[in-house]
Amino acid sequence: MASLNIKKGDNVMIITGEDAGKKGKVLKVLTDEQRVVVEGRNKVIKHQRPRNQRDAGGIVEREASIHVSNVMVVCPKCGKATKTGIKFVEGKGKKVRVCKQCGAEIPTVDDAK
Repeated sequence: MASLNIKKGDNVMIITGEDAGKKGKVLKVLTDEQRVVVEGRNKVIKHQRPRNQRDAGGIVEREASIHVSNVMVVCPKCGKATKTGIKFVEGKGKKVRVCKQCGAEIPTVDDAK
């Protein structure tokens, strides 16, 4: 299992495919398959059967996963799609992700707590 540079809650830009150039928020990271689910992007139509008598079946539209090689993290400071690097911060005593273009720190959902 490889470590991914994209985390849940990141803003990403899709760089290939039908939604190329569009931005969205990562809802789910599937590490085993190296895929991510982006909010409002890569929509697919699924024909769903009712699971019981009270449940209504029908056509459901939902987001499908995208391979991580087809998305890039958007830097919160410069607003560009960028590669990420790792930097050790002495004050925090941990590693943080940084933008390769401007050097700004890219926060994760865990940092906000």
